[in-house]
Amino acid sequence: MAHASVDDQHSSGDELPASSRPSAGAQSGGSHASTVPKEPSTDTGALSVRPPDKDAARRAAVRDQAVAAKPALPRFLQVVVALFFPVIVVAAAVRAVATSSFLWLEYHRPGFPADQFGFSLDDRMTYGSYALDYVVNLAPPRYLGGLVTPEGDPLFLESEVDHMADVKGVLGLSFLIALVLFVLAVLACVYLARKYKGGVRRALFSGAVLTLVGIAVLTVLAVLAWETFFTQVHALFFANGTWTFRIDDTLIRLFPEQFWTDSAVTIAVLVLAAIILTLALTWPTRARRERSMLAQEAAQARYREALEAS
Repeated sequence: MAHASVDDQHSSGDELPASSRPSAGAQSGGSHASTVPKEPSTDTGALSVRPPDKDAARRAAVRDQAVAAKPALPRFLQVVVALFFPVIVVAAAVRAVATSSFLWLEYHRPGFPADQFGFSLDDRMTYGSYALDYVVNLAPPRYLGGLVTPEGDPLFLESEVDHMADVKGVLGLSFLIALVLFVLAVLACVYLARKYKGGVRRALFSGAVLTLVGIAVLTVLAVLAWETFFTQVHALFFANGTWTFRIDDTLIRLFPEQFWTDSAVTIAVLVLAAIILTLALTWPTRARRERSMLAQEAAQARYREALEAS
């Protein structure tokens, strides 16, 4: 019986009140809280912070302004191409006249004055071709100074050779400048074609209009006072007394006044033809303006998307 009472005591001693027994969570927390760190939260919502509405609106306005703004560089390049256009076209026309082919047409056209001092048509064609070739090639002055007549006399006077050397220098520099401007204009047009839709058409159209105005003014001056116009053009490039010769000098016999009149008319016709062709191809018709506008809007849309994605 004593044994049974002892067991009862042990049983009753093991039974603690419910309020004094630690819970499972408390036991677990007590044994692991100081050794096992909490796992980081996997919720990424806190990482994406939405900007305030005012800031988003401001950024959208900046993007729209950047897209809608008229770029300065393309507009500058349009002006450059328009200004270069007259120089390039006139230089090309002058180069077309300074050829033996034009000389042949002149000597064979009806009404061209014959040489009253004895040059035959073959003589003129031969000697005149030497003179024109000299002003566009790289030969030294002896190219002309070494020519002699059938009698053994120098064909050109020293003053004539000196003047042709001056002409050679002026034309050479002019053609070089025109070539450089042509290359720059082509590069500008390539940039405009890629970055500013319709820019090439507007630049060439403006250049053609500018050239048309210039050629009209020069034509009026030449028609009203040819002698004065001819004198002033020569005085602009050559020193006084270096470009006037006697009527029986070789240069005058090969290139009489009629030759220079016809040359000026031919240059004007060639320039006018280039202007008309350019205007026909670049005239701002409604269809061309709409195509340019749609192409530019598409380019702006792509630019806006790129800004938004950045």
